[in-house]
Amino acid sequence: MKLNLLIISIAPSLAFLMWIYFKDKYEKEPIKFLAKLFFIGILISIPAIAIEDLLLKIKINNEYLNLSYIAFIVAASTEETLKYIVLIGYTLKSKYYTEKLDGIVYSIFITLGFATVENIIYIFYENYLSLLEIGLSRAIIAIPGHIMFAIAMGYYLSIYKFNSKNKNENKINLFKILFIPIILHGIFDFLLMIKTTWATVLFLLYLIYLWKISLDKVDIYTDYARKRFIRLRTRRKRK
Repeated sequence: MKLNLLIISIAPSLAFLMWIYFKDKYEKEPIKFLAKLFFIGILISIPAIAIEDLLLKIKINNEYLNLSYIAFIVAASTEETLKYIVLIGYTLKSKYYTEKLDGIVYSIFITLGFATVENIIYIFYENYLSLLEIGLSRAIIAIPGHIMFAIAMGYYLSIYKFNSKNKNENKINLFKILFIPIILHGIFDFLLMIKTTWATVLFLLYLIYLWKISLDKVDIYTDYARKRFIRLRTRRKRK
């Protein structure tokens, strides 16, 4: 039984890890380095849980303000800030970080380490009768949500690393790496927590929008990686 729960918990993360790993087909990152990032993502779930439990002790009387607080401060700000610290600290100066798509790959591996632990906690503590429902909803909503926030973080990390031209632009891009995922995450959680028809409709539209802009970002950097690979291969042939 517990083995079945574990498989249900980790299967979505493994599927998405394979997706992004094979998406990076022109200059793959070392598996050892990616495994390290995934493991670090697992580790940051510990302080994330502790911080969120502490913040949840604060109660706001107004329903929507309280939901906003939980969505944007408790969940989004805590989780994305921890991912941001790890991503900046462990990848920005890495010798393996040679192209823009790498930022998205690194961000997703860290995020899925965190999301896997979160998934295990949710599924292991649910009633067996609702297990399938919870497992499916997290596989098609929660895990992809984390990935889309990670894509945004990795996308702006690569802009910061490769495209910054002056100090002011550096500061703006550094801010975007954290701020945009927090906003995307906060809106996602806020709409998901409101149990009304209009919120459900808005959430579905928002989910489609997130997928569109996220996959566009991956495609942009994949195309960049392809062109870079062709340029490097052409230079080698000339030599």
